[in-house]
Amino acid sequence: MSRDEEANEHTRLLDPRVAQLTGRKPSRHSEQSLPPHDASSILSSQVSKEEQELAGTAVGERLPYNDYTTIDWLHDLIKDSFRHRAILSNRSLKGRLFSAYDSCQGWFAAALIGILTAVVAFMVDVAEATVSDYKQGFCSRNPLLNREGCCTSKSPLLRVSEDVGEDCKAWKVWSNDYWGGFAIYVGFAVLFGIIAGAVTLTTKANLPSAGGDDDDENVGGGQGRTVGKSMYMAAGSGIPEIKTILSGFVIPHFLDFKVLFVKAVGATFAVATGMCLGKEGPFVHISTCVGYLVASRFPKYQENGRKMREMLSVACSSGLSVAFGAPIGGVLFSYEEISTYFPRKVLWRAFFCSLWAAVVLKALNPNGTGKLVLFETNYGIDYEPIHYLVFIFLGLVGGLFGGVFCKANFLWSKSFRKYSIISNHPVFELALVTLVTALLQYPNPLTREPGDVIIKNLLVDCREPEGSWVCAQEASEDKSRYYGWLIYGTLVKLILTIITFGCKVPSGIIIPALDAGALFGRLVGQAIPNINPGIFAMVGAAAFLAGVSRMTVSLTVIMFELTGEVGYIPPFMIAILVAKWVADALSSEGVYDLAQTVLGHPFLDPEHALKIVRAEGTLVEELIPPAQTMREITVDVGPECKVSKSLLAMKLSQLKARGLMDAGLVLVDGNSMLHGYLAQGELEFAISEAGVLEDDEPVDLLEGPLSAFVDRTPLTLCAKAPMEYAVEMFGKLGLRHLMVVEEGTGKIVGVIIKKRLVLYLEGLHH
Repeated sequence: MSRDEEANEHTRLLDPRVAQLTGRKPSRHSEQSLPPHDASSILSSQVSKEEQELAGTAVGERLPYNDYTTIDWLHDLIKDSFRHRAILSNRSLKGRLFSAYDSCQGWFAAALIGILTAVVAFMVDVAEATVSDYKQGFCSRNPLLNREGCCTSKSPLLRVSEDVGEDCKAWKVWSNDYWGGFAIYVGFAVLFGIIAGAVTLTTKANLPSAGGDDDDENVGGGQGRTVGKSMYMAAGSGIPEIKTILSGFVIPHFLDFKVLFVKAVGATFAVATGMCLGKEGPFVHISTCVGYLVASRFPKYQENGRKMREMLSVACSSGLSVAFGAPIGGVLFSYEEISTYFPRKVLWRAFFCSLWAAVVLKALNPNGTGKLVLFETNYGIDYEPIHYLVFIFLGLVGGLFGGVFCKANFLWSKSFRKYSIISNHPVFELALVTLVTALLQYPNPLTREPGDVIIKNLLVDCREPEGSWVCAQEASEDKSRYYGWLIYGTLVKLILTIITFGCKVPSGIIIPALDAGALFGRLVGQAIPNINPGIFAMVGAAAFLAGVSRMTVSLTVIMFELTGEVGYIPPFMIAILVAKWVADALSSEGVYDLAQTVLGHPFLDPEHALKIVRAEGTLVEELIPPAQTMREITVDVGPECKVSKSLLAMKLSQLKARGLMDAGLVLVDGNSMLHGYLAQGELEFAISEAGVLEDDEPVDLLEGPLSAFVDRTPLTLCAKAPMEYAVEMFGKLGLRHLMVVEEGTGKIVGVIIKKRLVLYLEGLHH
């Protein structure tokens, strides 16, 4: 399927008129409703009211953003200011009521996002618990119940926290023979993996490559190559793609309802396989999809890329809130790990959204405990100063684990997944990984259960064992076999997580890292006298996740919200900081940053970029395109600022040949002085849309229809400026393009688009 067929006008990311930018023929309805040669009518039908008001300014109006292009943060800011002033200018009672409603839209949307996210999370949690238990048996009185629901008097649809007795008559195991049960367990795991993979593949789409902006000399003259890539929208955690979107890029279809549905179904079966993955990352993607679908119902957000991304940042917080029952941690996670632009009003609304998600999830009670705390602990024993050394040791090992994981997973993705049989048949890879996982994890009683149950078992307080297998082993005289299972579990979790993360199913990295840390921490706790080993399992889990993800403040808050152990915040902080320092020394990028590199998404992290360019000491002139490129993207408008339509059409074809879909034309006079910038999307619309430009008349760039699209005030930067200037301007201002002028004369010598800067930084980094 071609990209044009895949990116059809019924599936779009940020604007219902995005199909106009791909050069497709307008719908029959639009052809019938618009006069064929009425240029002003055609233009007004393609842009919003706020954009039409901008047409008379030096900023110019914009059309909807194209696939994988960047939004213009400054332009969207001005557009929203026009809208806001228009609302305030109406001083009538109706106008004031509408103004009040407009001010409250963000709060209404935030509450609705939180509620709907909690409902989806409840359904996924209950379904996953039921499907996962099918690997071992079924409920004879109701096959739709999981084991705990089958063997208790609690609500039959809920997964409860009490330990289930071995004498439960309603629960029937598939086989009482160890090897028979083993074979059935493996068979169901592989089946669930194939289902999850097959569902995920339905979201395959073809997108232009992030590296499609090829500025080499030998690509000119219409001989450019077409660069593209395939992407599975529902695969992985979705966090790298969300970070890309929130940084200002457009990925069409990624937040559609279809992706939300597939993500929920795929995550249910993927987690049920028992593979080393979690549903926490997918929950963030699901909440962002909910945020987009809700915000799209409000024109205030639908028609403004900047405002939409504010609401998407708000929605991210509810994802982790429902995943862990950690509303404050969810807000901090959105701020620290995902969002690029996070002003104070977004913080408040994220807090409000996360609150609603937590309240509704607690009422729905998917875990059957009636509490938000997922792994409630109450060890009743305080730690001594000497134990700080143990916490530091856990941080060291956690950082080592994270550094090794990041490097090994990156190499695995770049090597093993390059084989054609793997890259062309992702379900085959998934079946292999599921098979290996089931074979390695089933023999170990500690790793046989789903990831969240593993942590729950390892954090148990053996003062009240309640039939816990872990406590029974720790109470026995010979613990050698138990120690072996702990060591085996830690190593297997590391290996399996390395080969699992990146498979084409909805998957997260949080739970597997917590599992490995809890296993190792429980092992270390066996050597520490007079203190509950569950404490070290808890701190070890935090250290291992910090080493993998490099989260700090948000992770500390998530851990005490998860366990309810506020008194253990200092140990969490110590282990997390040490783990981050050690992991950074081994691998400068965390798992989400490396995933972004593997997936090839364009993403500009200003802080990381500044570290790179400071070491190089380069100037902005390094980013000036080659002379051939500049000749093709520059238009001499002459003294009257008029050009022919044929010239513009030729320039557009050259842009398309190079794949410079995020670029445009630089308008100059005979002295190379800048007169404006015309983006490719607006140029393509004007050329291809009948009735906008006449073939036999010169195109007036100051007074004619095309003048409304010309940005006559683009930001400029001297070619001799330090590279840090360009990084800061793109990062802090959210620019779409930046003009480079010659020192002393002010003549235009180049133009930088955001993706060119991203590719340049990637070249320096690697």
